Amino acid sequence: MALQQEIIQALGVKPQIDPQQEIRVSIDFLKAYLKTYPFIKTLVLGISGGQDSTLTGKLSQMAITELRAESGDESYQFIGVRLPFGVQFDEQDCQDAIAFIQPDQVLTVNIKDSVLASEQALREAGIELSDFVRGNEKARERMKAQYSIAGMTKGVVVGTDHAAEAVTGFFTKYGDGGTDINPLFRLNKRQGKLLLKTLGCPEHLYQKAPTADLEDDRPSLPDEAALGVTYENIDDYLEGKQIDRAISAIIEGWYTKTEHKRRPPITVFDDFWKI
Repeated sequence: MALQQEIIQALGVKPQIDPQQEIRVSIDFLKAYLKTYPFIKTLVLGISGGQDSTLTGKLSQMAITELRAESGDESYQFIGVRLPFGVQFDEQDCQDAIAFIQPDQVLTVNIKDSVLASEQALREAGIELSDFVRGNEKARERMKAQYSIAGMTKGVVVGTDHAAEAVTGFFTKYGDGGTDINPLFRLNKRQGKLLLKTLGCPEHLYQKAPTADLEDDRPSLPDEAALGVTYENIDDYLEGKQIDRAISAIIEGWYTKTEHKRRPPITVFDDFWKI
């Protein structure tokens, strides 16, 4: 089997989707998980104002709303968490996303002081963080806060990982990649946009240029600039289309070198890393 087909199979991407059906798949998936583990009452998700967290948040709230209505259990809750580093430049998009999602509860945890304290402690130990590694520190601090909230609310942390992100490993290991349940897994970027459009999301939230926005030296650096390929390229590849070989090579290169991010910690029984 060609590597492209192996990747498509591993990530479960369909060449075409019915958006209403995929909305239902994600909602039913979240509900089934909560019903299987009745001691879990809360879904916790960081809301950034971008496409992925907006879609994941809307699906999470819909699942919780249905579950409350069906079970009569009012303790089921969705908590949207704002996690700015100081003042976020696109704060209005975050507020627009929250207005669209309408979470049961919104908490704000400003991670700036925690990140700076960690950076200072490392500096005192002789380790000076690069801007890139400081960005990973931000992502991990955000995830730590979400797990603290989940731990105190009988919750699980919902992730925003999707196929176009997974194929490139474009996430921070044990940061935004360290979650409990990922309802978007199988969808590429354009399919996520289609779901948001179907759900009536404000267009500017799913048309904005995706950015991890972790680096201070390069604020709001577009994902596509960091990756060297466009999401259109990635989505075409994941839908099984023939694309320029040089672009395929970049995507497959990202997939190969980030395999460790998609797996549990490496053990003596693993050999995927051997070349």
